[in-house]
Amino acid sequence: MISGFAFDVSHMLAGLLVLVSFAMLYQDRLYAVINVLALHAFVLAISVAWQAHIQHAPHLYITALIALGFKAIAIPMALRRMVFRLGIHREIETVVSIGLTMLAGIAMVALSLMVMLPVTAHVDPVAREDISLALSVVLIGLLMMVTRRNAVSQVAGFLSLENGVNLAATGAQGMPLVVEISVAFSILIAFIVVGIFLFRIRERFDTVDLEALDRFRGERR
Repeated sequence: MISGFAFDVSHMLAGLLVLVSFAMLYQDRLYAVINVLALHAFVLAISVAWQAHIQHAPHLYITALIALGFKAIAIPMALRRMVFRLGIHREIETVVSIGLTMLAGIAMVALSLMVMLPVTAHVDPVAREDISLALSVVLIGLLMMVTRRNAVSQVAGFLSLENGVNLAATGAQGMPLVVEISVAFSILIAFIVVGIFLFRIRERFDTVDLEALDRFRGERR
């Protein structure tokens, strides 16, 4: 039986991941987004390690190390290098204002709780609330992808979304190690492909702003 202290720490870490998601959503500069993305993955690694401890699931420690090594260190470093080489040191253009985006994020959290808590009423209490908060992280990641016009910031939104999926999987009594390793390598491959496309887009159109690319195709938002 999980103690009250373990229960509280688990939810504190899941809630902290939601808070960091809001911090990422608030940023309007690329380097700030990348720094918050690294923090996001670091909090995920701590949360997964805590789940490994309270569930007595040693394989989740490997999941935590993957999150720490790949998502909190390697990928943010690669993104910083990519931004530097692309020469896109500027503010991120948004579809709507930051204030409206934050309000939409709050609505996403409320929706997650309203939908998931009744559905998971008979699930373990730790998993129940962690899954609800993980869905909030996923929806905020989707919101960031929709409201940002810069391709790099959309990549950050996708990575934060994947962190939310990992939080849900580990909260629901973990995932098989082979699945986590497969997901980690899939994300790495996707990141490499996205990096290649970003450089090709920058080379061809001299921008990674999606609105500019739409204008090139004759489309307007």
